[in-house]
Amino acid sequence: MAKVLIVVDMQNDFVDGALGTKEAEEIVPYVINKVKSAINNNDGVIFTKDTHYSNYLDTAEGKNLPVEHCIKGSKGWEIIPGLNGYASRVIEKNTFGSINLPEEVKNYDEIELIGLCTDICVISNALLLKAYFPEKNISVDSSCCAGVTPASHNNALEAMKMCQIKITN
Repeated sequence: MAKVLIVVDMQNDFVDGALGTKEAEEIVPYVINKVKSAINNNDGVIFTKDTHYSNYLDTAEGKNLPVEHCIKGSKGWEIIPGLNGYASRVIEKNTFGSINLPEEVKNYDEIELIGLCTDICVISNALLLKAYFPEKNISVDSSCCAGVTPASHNNALEAMKMCQIKITN
């Protein structure tokens, strides 16, 4: 059975940059181990990168979250140092969910998501993939995710459970 690990937005700005949190910093070693394990198992590994431009504050997202982050080419946009050497397949996305992701994972039987932020981009991509592939096994490893707050992280995990996305840890 072919499996793919999707590493969502493990970028400097979400870990210790403009929108970083201590919870995001705490998951880094777990995420690195999960990626290494996937590679050792010959599973597919795909990274997503939140990607914005100099006009970010003029976008709908920027008006609702007026904190410049993940501006293409900036240090904050880069995959964190412990993972950047593993990011050979990268999908840039300028919104929470990637409409290109289903095409990239269509040949996999099992899809697992990890990364940041549980309550925004992880849940968006997990629900998007569940809508495209209702019969595929889709899971989220909660030990490799962090939300904007611990409460919103837990709320997102519960919402995904209700949509038949398996939550592991």
